[in-house]
Amino acid sequence: MLTNSTFEFLDLLTKNNNRDWFTENKKRFEAENNLAKAFFTEVFSELEKIDSLEKMQVFRIYRDVRFSKDKLPYKNHFSVGFSRTKPMLRGGMYLHIENDASFVGGGFWEPNNEDLLRIRKELELDASDLREIIADDSFKKIFGTLQGEELKTAPKNFDKTHPNIDLIRKKQYLLTRKFTNKEVLSPNFKEEVIATFAAMRPFFNYMSDVLTTDLNGESLY
Repeated sequence: MLTNSTFEFLDLLTKNNNRDWFTENKKRFEAENNLAKAFFTEVFSELEKIDSLEKMQVFRIYRDVRFSKDKLPYKNHFSVGFSRTKPMLRGGMYLHIENDASFVGGGFWEPNNEDLLRIRKELELDASDLREIIADDSFKKIFGTLQGEELKTAPKNFDKTHPNIDLIRKKQYLLTRKFTNKEVLSPNFKEEVIATFAAMRPFFNYMSDVLTTDLNGESLY
């Protein structure tokens, strides 16, 4: 289990986001970081029982500020990503622990141009399967709606009046579920995280089928 000390540390880091404070509190960071890593590893082990995973990536707390206007040196959260085994299984999973802003996420954050075009072409042809998935009551209860950045109009070579343009113009296809601090600290949080990732499976299955076939449904692998 995660403990309230994690949120206390992250709150202090948010208020003291500078190298001097961080250096003085390095041992406390290491203790909280190890606790978060241990929790992430347990989640990874449980996920492996229900999915085929390629890797787990625990993200560093140090920010890359070289090309950012925000020069704060540290992130104010702990986070981890889980990659499904490619090429047949697509979709990434993400867990974010932050004071009053924790969430589970998944989907396609930065699809490459080839994959994005393939998804859009599929939706141009027929979006009924995806619409059925995101209209399901259990899906809406957990995730609300399909999220992600999108173009203001149609992508190049797509009809802006197409009935599925709301899906076609997306640049990302994401699912998120937010958690309160109280929920994160509850004894069953790990089970809720696993259940949330499991609920993404119909969406992942659909996208995996799309990205491993051509428009005629023939396998690419």
